[in-house]
Amino acid sequence: MTEGEDEKMTHRWQKDADGILIFTGLFSAALAALLTVSVQDLKPNPQDTSAFYLGNIYQLLADPNISRASILATQVQPPVFSPPKSAVLVNSLWFLSLVISMTSALLATMLQQWARRFLTITQPPLYSPHKRASIRAFFANGVEKFHLPSSVEALPALLHLSLFLFFTGLAIYLFNINHTVFSVVVWWVGLAGGVYGCVTLMPIFWHNSPYYSPLSSSAWIFFNFTSSAIRRILYLLSRGGTSKDIYPFRA
Repeated sequence: MTEGEDEKMTHRWQKDADGILIFTGLFSAALAALLTVSVQDLKPNPQDTSAFYLGNIYQLLADPNISRASILATQVQPPVFSPPKSAVLVNSLWFLSLVISMTSALLATMLQQWARRFLTITQPPLYSPHKRASIRAFFANGVEKFHLPSSVEALPALLHLSLFLFFTGLAIYLFNINHTVFSVVVWWVGLAGGVYGCVTLMPIFWHNSPYYSPLSSSAWIFFNFTSSAIRRILYLLSRGGTSKDIYPFRA
């Protein structure tokens, strides 16, 4: 029965990793397509340099009173290129999103290897049942000690962070292009963010809620810590406690 539980556990890990790899592949492809366009804003445009020199030539040909020496003395080189701050911010967010997405794909691949290794080591076919049970107990203790199940649950949070950075950069990018498109996209992103927030917080207020997100556990810990701290402060204040009682760790 223990071997069956191990197989079910590792099967869940592998299925989670498969889902992450599929999503990461699609998301990274779409993000890379946008980066090929946005990264051009970080480099000087050769057409701008050509237009600068053509403008100088036009001035020489259009106004014979302007001497060539005066133009060369004032504008020998085109102005130094400086990328817009919005372009730097957008590309920083999108490249960081791509790196985090690829990192989650790498960890998902490693998770599949960990699952296969766990089954191979804990179920050696040539050992006696007693020896196999000892090996299984040893490595199962390591799984719990190093919080591998928690790491598996937290792995999708990297994808969610990557998506958040992508949507933030997309909003900034569209704001500098067209305000109508920006408004439509931000409206939908805000709606999706509100739903995500509700899904994250629902297990806190409704313990039987089937909805859950990778941040629900962190939100639960933060909520319990904050509520207990507030109750302690209100209790001490109601009893006339001092600041040292409220903050016992303050020197």
